[in-house]
Amino acid sequence: MIIELGAFALILALVLSVVQTGFAVAGRLRRSPVLAGAAEGAALASALAVALAFAVLIFAFVISDFSVSNVAANSHTDKPMLYKVAGAWGSHEGSLVLWCLVLTGFGAVLARARGLPFGLKACAVATQGALGVMFIAFAVFTSNPFARLNPAPFQGASLNPLLQDPALAFHPPLLYAGYVGLSVCFSLAVAALIEGRPNSSFWPAWGRWVRPWALASWAFLTVGIGLGSFWAYYELGWGGWWFWDPVENASFMPWLVAAALLHSAVVTERRGALAGWTTFLALLAFTFSMLGAFLVRSGVLTSVHAFAVDPQRGLMLLAILGVTAGLAFALFAWRAPKLKGGGLFAPVSREGALVLNNLFLTAAAATVLLGTLYPLLLEATSGATISVGPPYFALTFTPLMAVAFLILPAGPLLAWKRGDLKGVGQRLIVAAGLALLVALAGWMAFEPKKALSALGIGLGGWLILGSLAEWAERVRLFRVPVAETWRRARGLPLGAWGMTLAHAGLGVFVLGAVVETGYRLEAARPLAIGQSIEAGPWIVRLDAVQVVEGPNYLAEQGRLTVDRADGRSPSTVTAERRFFPAGGQTTTEVGLDFRGLDDVYVVLGERTRASDGAAAWNVRVWWNPWARLIFLGPTIMALGGALSLFDRRLRVGVGRRRKSVPSPLGGEGGSRSETDEGGRSTPPIPAGRA
Repeated sequence: MIIELGAFALILALVLSVVQTGFAVAGRLRRSPVLAGAAEGAALASALAVALAFAVLIFAFVISDFSVSNVAANSHTDKPMLYKVAGAWGSHEGSLVLWCLVLTGFGAVLARARGLPFGLKACAVATQGALGVMFIAFAVFTSNPFARLNPAPFQGASLNPLLQDPALAFHPPLLYAGYVGLSVCFSLAVAALIEGRPNSSFWPAWGRWVRPWALASWAFLTVGIGLGSFWAYYELGWGGWWFWDPVENASFMPWLVAAALLHSAVVTERRGALAGWTTFLALLAFTFSMLGAFLVRSGVLTSVHAFAVDPQRGLMLLAILGVTAGLAFALFAWRAPKLKGGGLFAPVSREGALVLNNLFLTAAAATVLLGTLYPLLLEATSGATISVGPPYFALTFTPLMAVAFLILPAGPLLAWKRGDLKGVGQRLIVAAGLALLVALAGWMAFEPKKALSALGIGLGGWLILGSLAEWAERVRLFRVPVAETWRRARGLPLGAWGMTLAHAGLGVFVLGAVVETGYRLEAARPLAIGQSIEAGPWIVRLDAVQVVEGPNYLAEQGRLTVDRADGRSPSTVTAERRFFPAGGQTTTEVGLDFRGLDDVYVVLGERTRASDGAAAWNVRVWWNPWARLIFLGPTIMALGGALSLFDRRLRVGVGRRRKSVPSPLGGEGGSRSETDEGGRSTPPIPAGRA
């Protein structure tokens, strides 16, 4: 009976989404607050109905109700409780309900948002409701998570062992919060195209309204992608953290476009410029999210990340993508010529730097899109198969992002409307000199032949030092007394702190990625008990191998000692090969020895025979220098995004202005208030660094 309640709740959510869309459209056409309010109530009720359906699905997994087809295919009585719960979103059907939950949840928050104009809000609620109708209908009619089995099996088939991992338990909800959160940006963009008025103050306000949604989605995507990358690093046992897998790319493309949207929305908010471009990015970001859903669920790709291999479901998703994106971009094509450019600005200005940032980010996203879809299109049209992997992205994506990173620290130091490039150069000269020293140190410390990697190290240092230089300029570090610097630091808005952290976190990631990719060492050979293998400065000795029993698996567990050649810093790690009887699958559990910023990465392979006939095991070892930074960087970036979300400017708009001060950066950047967004008295901050 409880399972039927979940099925009923999902159907009810579909009906409520239809009601939400209809009432919102009628309310807008009749300018009726009553009908619009009814639509907002339906949005909240739809979210509650999907939440009830999702709770019932989790309950079915927790009690191992194998009369439910989805539970029987993805759970087992011996599975630990965490993975029983995570199994609710570990399949196509369950993950689709999670998608609908996030979609309707964000829609309910949008419906409760205050300060939006009546027409814009009604159109956005209607668009969000229409998205809910399509995706919930897809779940109800093609991917019913509550379908029954008769007779019910005594035991389930269990969840894919690769997904039975703590990181994968939390990765999908975080990733979906970013993926589907972009739907609100999409809805606000559609509403803006319908309601937008040229030559008015509408677009700056719209830029402020859309920015928190883009920021939250970007932050969630950053954490989700980082967590998924960490899972691939320690769970799959291949020694790497990113392989440009098409499904990895499917989540990376929305991240790139969301980052471009964030920067473009700032220009629209502050200057009223780039309204059309910002709207286009808002539509494109969620379109890429829907494209990712299609790639993962259509069966066109084979990947450990894929949920389903059903072409019929793929066609339905393709239809949703085509209708949604097609109508939205058709509306954009109709309305875009009427969108004026807004405030004028010189090429050398804060706006110019953000436009350049957008060009590189969108070009990078285009290269990823081409590398992801070209093999599929080629196979569909000619039957030929081709593999597009890391070499392609190293030649196309990497140079674009390197140039973008090179110019990034200068942008926040430029004034709005017209900047002083020479003055910015003077402020960054120390950071540039230190970055060159970092590159030289990397070139000398690691391997002189790897000059490109040394340049990458310098680039990472440049991002970090440039971000710190911008922060130091804001607080007048070493140029005023310490008390004054502290007062200025306390007066900085949270958005300024968030930007500094996000840019610095990007530099931390670049340092880790460059060093780990360019300088890691690998060694592999069969080891008998007591034998050793060497990788870089580390020696790994196989001490013992034993069979251990887990909650739902049997494992061959190796105990290994990791030490330097001098024998002064030994530590013990364990690596396993697990066999899951329920599914008949074998997985690898990596042994990781954390050595400061480095990882010693150990994989225990299959049993074999040594040259003397003794039992041996294939052991593979990687020395991954600075690998910690790869995952620390996105954490810092997401923290910066979270801090920026709490900035009062994103909730109540600009603060009160009392007194203007001339901008030392020159140009027509004008002035900046001595009162911050919260109304507190703060020291003068030059225009262009606000």
